[in-house]
Amino acid sequence: MADTTARVLRLLSLLQAHREWPGPELAERLEVSPRTLRRDIDRLRELGYPVHATTGPAGGYRLEAGAAMPPLLLDDEEAVAIAVGLRTAAAGSVTGIEETSLRALAKLEQVLPSRLRRRVNTLQTQTVTVRGRWPTVDPDTLALLAQASRDHERLRFGYRRRDGTRSARLVEPYRLASTGRRWYLVGWDVEREDWRTFRVDRLAAPLATGVRSGPREPPPGYVEESVVAPISRYRAVVTVHAPLAVVAERFSGPGWVLEDLDGRSCLLRTGGDSLEWLAFSVGLLGLDFTVHEPPELVDHIRLLVTRLQASTEPPLRQ
Repeated sequence: MADTTARVLRLLSLLQAHREWPGPELAERLEVSPRTLRRDIDRLRELGYPVHATTGPAGGYRLEAGAAMPPLLLDDEEAVAIAVGLRTAAAGSVTGIEETSLRALAKLEQVLPSRLRRRVNTLQTQTVTVRGRWPTVDPDTLALLAQASRDHERLRFGYRRRDGTRSARLVEPYRLASTGRRWYLVGWDVEREDWRTFRVDRLAAPLATGVRSGPREPPPGYVEESVVAPISRYRAVVTVHAPLAVVAERFSGPGWVLEDLDGRSCLLRTGGDSLEWLAFSVGLLGLDFTVHEPPELVDHIRLLVTRLQASTEPPLRQ
């Protein structure tokens, strides 16, 4: 009986990790006959796992979504990842899932082996959660936007700009983007015939229209740049006189958008609230560069160069 149970659990693990298994290959993996495999499949169905079978030469087995969620088999890394994700969600930016996340986390930790529980608890005790005052969003709204993005379905919603003005929008959604503090919807504004990025907490009454549109792709780097731009005081545009691969290897991160120009140089777009930090970040590359925007950064670097040159002059003789 123990061997049968272990085999069924291994079968379940294989089905969860693979989209569809040909019957002969699955039987070979389990080292059983096709008849034994069919019996094990029936056992999983009795336990509530909806295993779909296809017949014929290309027939096989596939685990489908069911009406209820049966238990999952997780390896060590998957269990830790889910636990960490639930802890993050409990203090996150989505309204109403904090308590649900904590309940799910409590159930998961109850069955975690002690070695994994120690790893998760160590991460928790050594991590400080900085709670901000940024707005939260409704999970149902996120689900609606995500589904419309997946299905290329146009959305109608009201939108409140930063200055308080309101407008009605018709948008072909592309992707949801998150900075950890805020959620954004990136999409093609049908009436303005251009790409736009909307803060989800400023949307009002989003509605799926049922009208499908062909998939669109924004310009390279648009998503990253458009999401960072609203939370940065200054937007810098810099030509770095080095190949893109060299620049990316030296420094890259959220908000750094690189675009190849001619194979020998690349365009860098980034943002920040401090001119000093922007100048330091670009200078830290250790490569030749030309600053195009903003004018304040150009003036700041010129002033900085003057100060640095003055600091290297020989001392006055007494």
